[in-house]
Amino acid sequence: MPTDSAITLIDLDFAWPDGTVAVDGLSATLPAGRTGLVGANGSGKSTLLRLLAGDLTPTSGRILTRGDVAYLPQTLTLEVDVSIADVLGVGAALAALRAIESGSATEHDFEVIGEDWDVADRAAEALRIIGMVPADLDRTVGQVSGGEAMLLAVTALRLRAAAITLLDEPTNNLDREARARLFDLIADWPGTLVIVSHDVALLNRMDHTAELHDHRLTSFGGPYREFRAHLDSEQAAAAQAVSSAEQTVRMQKRQRAAAETKLARRNRKARKDYANKRAPKIVMNNWASSAEVAAGKLRTGLEASAAEAADALQAAEARLRSDEHIRVDVPDPDVPASRRIAELPGVGGPLVVMGPERIAVVGRNGIGKTRLLEGLIAGTAGRLLTDRIGYLPQRIDGLDEQASVLDNVRAGAPDADTALVRTRLARFLLRGDSVYRAVAALSGGERFRVALARLLLADPPPQLIVLDEPTNNLDLASVDQLVDALRAYRGAVIVVSHDDEFLSRLDLDRTLSMRHPGVVDAAG
Repeated sequence: MPTDSAITLIDLDFAWPDGTVAVDGLSATLPAGRTGLVGANGSGKSTLLRLLAGDLTPTSGRILTRGDVAYLPQTLTLEVDVSIADVLGVGAALAALRAIESGSATEHDFEVIGEDWDVADRAAEALRIIGMVPADLDRTVGQVSGGEAMLLAVTALRLRAAAITLLDEPTNNLDREARARLFDLIADWPGTLVIVSHDVALLNRMDHTAELHDHRLTSFGGPYREFRAHLDSEQAAAAQAVSSAEQTVRMQKRQRAAAETKLARRNRKARKDYANKRAPKIVMNNWASSAEVAAGKLRTGLEASAAEAADALQAAEARLRSDEHIRVDVPDPDVPASRRIAELPGVGGPLVVMGPERIAVVGRNGIGKTRLLEGLIAGTAGRLLTDRIGYLPQRIDGLDEQASVLDNVRAGAPDADTALVRTRLARFLLRGDSVYRAVAALSGGERFRVALARLLLADPPPQLIVLDEPTNNLDLASVDQLVDALRAYRGAVIVVSHDDEFLSRLDLDRTLSMRHPGVVDAAG
């Protein structure tokens, strides 16, 4: 294995039980250091991480890794009753150290400690980096926010210090402060780090960028912004090459047509001369033979040039990629500006959502933004003034795991024609037999698209769309499409997001801050 390669893939194949191919003949290397792994939704990034982690077994091929592998999946599941010390992997050592310090130690306590006498200091420093204190070691996971739980899980892997660490979308659901702390964690990561992410700020902090595209994995020696500039330059050159090749093909067609016209005129003249006996028969036969030879050579040359031009065009088109992304088309719910849609609990009283307003709710992790949305939907916080609601929860936990993609989406439009629903699902890149796959077998990005499709394809269309961190699992091109759809949507939108760039593009009417649990501040 090359000394600068941390991971080597050799003819790697993987197919799901239903026969769907996720990885096909993948041969590549990932370098040591920090790599951001990018690719469109559904390209297989999460599947590849699971293969590297040993969570999935390849159908064929080999994976070579230089050292042990640690893995943090996209869907973080931590037992709520587990202590933070145990999450960090230091619970037993801390208990033994405390027993020794209190004078009630056993021989087993000394065995647990081993040489790790600074475990308390290391744990305290690890907590300090993520904004917590030593006293938090005795708290449970259930007592911290989702963002804090993610930081704890990443910190645990940092303390483990595996040779290779794999992180799948670690900045999902993190507020600005938590994201900054995560960036500090990865700044001097001990070992090789591979991160799947759509977070441009995070990707720009990586040493390398790897892209999974069209069943190929390519590595670029620089952060995402440099990779993107390189790719844009390549694609611009490819587009120019296609344009030039198309022009050459057109020119060859014109030359072929002009040559055939010229040959046809010569043939007509030859037949006329033959009929008028302009020369002796033997001479005219020689002329005809020479003309046929010349015409054959001309046609052969033109055909060769045309074939060469066609080959050049095909080669140029092969360089020009056609990245697929979702195409969202939101129906008009017909909401007049005077229509009262909802009331949100505010600091000084209810805040009314009127007509097709776009409202963002922002605030730090753990303050209760998700609980506010859940309470609004459940009728325990604020008040809904329409029964046509579309709600996309942060955890995408409203889907029937065992039901198919098609059945989940049809649940929101039970009277819709199946063929029409399948046609519309294709716009969400859910095509062919994939619509019959169970939701439980989907990747995080695929699950998001199913949930989004069920919301936006509902019949009748929702008058209020409530979104909780909608960009978490979308690739950058799909975020563009979601922005366009929401800007064109003529109903009300309430969105919770930490993605400042996304919010800045929505043409928001209001941004509400949550500084205290349960209420929002109109002055945000």
